[in-house]
Amino acid sequence: MYKLITIDLDGTLLNRYGEVTEHTKEIIKKVTEKGILVVIASGRISESVLTIAKEIGANKYYISGNGSVLYDMQNDKILYENYLKKEKVLEIIDLCEKNSIYYNIYTENAVIAKSLNYNVAFYNYENTKKSSDKKTEINIVEDVYNYVKKLNTNKFLKMTICDESKIVFSSIVRRLKNISDIDVLDVSHMSQKKIKTGTKEVSVGYYYTEVSSKNVDKWYAIEEIMKRENIKQEEVMSFGDNNNDILMIKNAGLGIAMGHSNNEVKKVADVITATNDEEGVAKVLEELIL
Repeated sequence: MYKLITIDLDGTLLNRYGEVTEHTKEIIKKVTEKGILVVIASGRISESVLTIAKEIGANKYYISGNGSVLYDMQNDKILYENYLKKEKVLEIIDLCEKNSIYYNIYTENAVIAKSLNYNVAFYNYENTKKSSDKKTEINIVEDVYNYVKKLNTNKFLKMTICDESKIVFSSIVRRLKNISDIDVLDVSHMSQKKIKTGTKEVSVGYYYTEVSSKNVDKWYAIEEIMKRENIKQEEVMSFGDNNNDILMIKNAGLGIAMGHSNNEVKKVADVITATNDEEGVAKVLEELIL
């Protein structure tokens, strides 16, 4: 019997247009009605995760920033945190600026960037479909280094570094790995998303990595939930599609990889389901829970 289901967002619960289908929402509702705890575990900023958690009725906990934050929604407080320090953010900004590579920074409630490119362009597209209270806040800033330096916070969830050239991207990843007290996510494939502009679809493809504080992972936040809820490892089901989901897929009682996941993710999974565009999450929940 599964008591906790953790679900990644991009590439897993969300389809290529950044949406949770109505059918999937209905399936999740039926799962929660059986008393099973559903928790979103995402790399997104806290405000964005919170919006989708409410949309699907997962109203107890959420995990943001790839495990940087575990949030108790019912008591409105952070239960667990492991932030990227400002000094590291500034060091990475300096490296990216000197090498003319695109980057953005995630705080708990906003994404900071110099322009609307790559993943930020997709968030901006998502915002066009949302009401004002559900939009992801995007702060476009010309001088990001000084903007961040002046911010009255030392709490940063993560940074994302992007480029269309694999050679350029691989070079910057090697340099990032020389910086102490951070973790650099190994992602070897391109991110592929679709943005609708009128009647046309525009493909957004890019290589990317995510940088977080040392020892940040979704699984560590999940373990905190397990302790609080007295849930055993074999009672956890986890869904994901990317390298930042590997540990939670590997350690869950049942780890499920999406059909389009890379081989590194698939080889640690117990089950491989359909893709996010084929409602792979809903298919497994219908078959194994309902």
